[in-house]
Amino acid sequence: MTAPGRTAAGPHPAGGPLPGGSAPPVSRTVFAAAHVVADPLADTTPDGPAALDWDATLAFRRHLWSHGLGVAEAMDTAQRGMGLDWPAAAELIRRSAAEARAVGGLLACGVGTDQLPPGKATLADVRGAYEEQLGLVEDVGGQPILMASRQLAAAARGPADYRELYGHLLRQATRPVILHWLGPMFDPALEGYWGSADLDTATDTFLAIIADHPGKVDGVKVSLLDAGREVGLRRRLPAGVRCYTGDDFHYPELIAGDDQGFSHALLGVFDPLAPLAAAAVRLLDTEHPGATAEFRAALDPTVALSRHLFQAPTRYYKTGVVLLAWLAGHQSHFTMVGGLQSARSLPHLRRAHELASGLGLFPDPELAATRMRTLLALHGLEDA
Repeated sequence: MTAPGRTAAGPHPAGGPLPGGSAPPVSRTVFAAAHVVADPLADTTPDGPAALDWDATLAFRRHLWSHGLGVAEAMDTAQRGMGLDWPAAAELIRRSAAEARAVGGLLACGVGTDQLPPGKATLADVRGAYEEQLGLVEDVGGQPILMASRQLAAAARGPADYRELYGHLLRQATRPVILHWLGPMFDPALEGYWGSADLDTATDTFLAIIADHPGKVDGVKVSLLDAGREVGLRRRLPAGVRCYTGDDFHYPELIAGDDQGFSHALLGVFDPLAPLAAAAVRLLDTEHPGATAEFRAALDPTVALSRHLFQAPTRYYKTGVVLLAWLAGHQSHFTMVGGLQSARSLPHLRRAHELASGLGLFPDPELAATRMRTLLALHGLEDA
């Protein structure tokens, strides 16, 4: 672990080709939105600058790449807007990009406006903030993900402002981007995004932005937790524009698809599910008659865990994700940026352990059980 007050230089010392790494699936493009590992010895406060354990954070990304998954960096799973400030996010993007180059990993990075100070921002402020972050991501070679902006939601007067601002960004992007529609269940400040609280009207604006800029949008990430709406949107996308499901409630059916298409994936739940999820998606690569049924048989049992982690208030799902990383041995502690480890109850965390254990997610089940007992005992449950 990096000592408090110090930072490790460059990529993780283990940089280089991943030994025994799995190739990415070919039938679907799959990203796991990755969490960050806090530095538990940093002398900071919940509202202070984010302090990360860089070695453990980058090692976890190598774990995801080793299973053939892409990494979606500096997204809401990494606590953007919930503890991870822009200076730390910018450094995270730089370091992850260097690591991705070292191992040949697929990397997409969140572009937002969270460097703006608190208070009302103008549309010009929002545009400038997006441009700064877009420039960084493109400079380091990551694929940009244009995330929804709280400041834009507050400043925009209607759909025309979204079309103008996103159009400006798409025209200057040097490679196709992913557009992210994050619903208010993940961030209440995003209510009415795309200029309307009516989802049909918002969808029309979203699609109009894509249609206005052919060749500039690689795909869309949809995080509305509404499978029917995602399928409807997916069927209306222009040819060549992918739908990346962000639906942590219905992902097996959306990735499997139907006779009119399927969704790719960019999911926070694939952080803890990485080995299982990667193996399941590869079943679709075989394209034999029973492939879809085999895929569903492998992935459907994980939905109970995902629904538990993402239960309301959904935005606190990161706590369960980090708990499972600790229980699985990917980090040495259960501490989060901003003290978010306290955002879920002990019964919630204990149930997450039970569900994950039932899926065989822990490389060392006894380590996981011991750590869970220790956490419960620390809070006075001596018979845990």
